[in-house]
Amino acid sequence: MNESSTSRHVVQLDTTVPVWEQFFTVAPLVLVGTRDPDGALDLAPKHMVTPMGWQNYFGFVCTPRHNTCSNIDRTGEFTVSYPKPSQVLIASLAASPRDTEDHKPVIDYFNTFPAEHIDGHFIEEGYLYFECRHHKTVGGFGENCLIAGEIIAAYADEHYLRASEADDQETIHAAPLFAYLAPGRFAAIDRSNAFPFPESMKK
Repeated sequence: MNESSTSRHVVQLDTTVPVWEQFFTVAPLVLVGTRDPDGALDLAPKHMVTPMGWQNYFGFVCTPRHNTCSNIDRTGEFTVSYPKPSQVLIASLAASPRDTEDHKPVIDYFNTFPAEHIDGHFIEEGYLYFECRHHKTVGGFGENCLIAGEIIAAYADEHYLRASEADDQETIHAAPLFAYLAPGRFAAIDRSNAFPFPESMKK
C-alpha cells in the first residue's frame, strides 16, 4: 500500500496515560441538577454527554466520588440545563469545590427555576432543558460510570427550535451553541454547513 502524505503526519499516542489530554475534541456542555441529602440544589457541569439512541434517553459520564452520582442513585431523577455561550462563567462556577460542610455556596447565587414533574431546578437563560428519570447506571469504566436517564419532559428557548420555514444555518447564526473543546477551552458555534449524507442513508 502506498504511503500517503497524510499518513506520514499521524503519530502514535501514549496510552499509558489517558489519551484525552493530548488533543482537542468537541463536546456539548451541560449542567446536571440534583438534590443533596439535605435538600440543597447541586448543579454540576458535564461534557461527556450524549443522546442514548434515537428515543428519549440521555446519558453522561460521572464518578461515584461525586455527589451527582449518589444523589441520582438516591432520588432517581435529575435535570439537564444546556447553557448559552454567554453563560460560560456560570458553567465554570458550577465546578467550584464544596466547602467544609459539603455545600456549594456559589449555587445560591444562580438564578434558577423549578422543574415541572420532578424535584429539581434549571438555570435560567439556558436554551434546552430536560427532566430525567434515572434509567440505569453502568459501572466499570475505570473509576467512572455511565448514568442514563429517560427524558420525561423537555423545554427549549423558542429561538433555538428548528422550523420548516427557516434555514438551519440562519437559526444557528441567530442562536449560537455552546461547545466545550476538551480539555479546557470553549467556543460559540454560529456557523455550520449541511452534512452531505448519501441519499440512501437510513437511521
